[in-house]
Amino acid sequence: MDKIIIRDLLLRGIIGINPDERVKLQDILINMVIWADIRQAANSDAIDDAVDYKSITKRVIQHVEASSDFLVERLVTDLARIVITEFGVERVMVRVEKPGALRFAESVGIEIERTRADFE
Repeated sequence: MDKIIIRDLLLRGIIGINPDERVKLQDILINMVIWADIRQAANSDAIDDAVDYKSITKRVIQHVEASSDFLVERLVTDLARIVITEFGVERVMVRVEKPGALRFAESVGIEIERTRADFE
């Protein structure tokens, strides 16, 4: 399978369990690797045959800005579910990080890989 990579998508949203995290927007850094067969799109040069990563990015932005999850575990799983179920890809790796969330650490986050079978 080929890989589509979305790197360092920096968004702002509500995430966390502490009272200040429930009211103050914070940075949320997202990285994705989407596995797809791009051969048909490469041959036809038609967007209808491609995985539309612009639409995926817009949907991820919409979800993050509208959500207010307590746990990164929830958000990272929701994003994987969206990419697989709404865009029909077979497999995705999603990493969600909270930059500056831990003292002395640049970032903390969770990375998961899911397949279509995980959401059937």
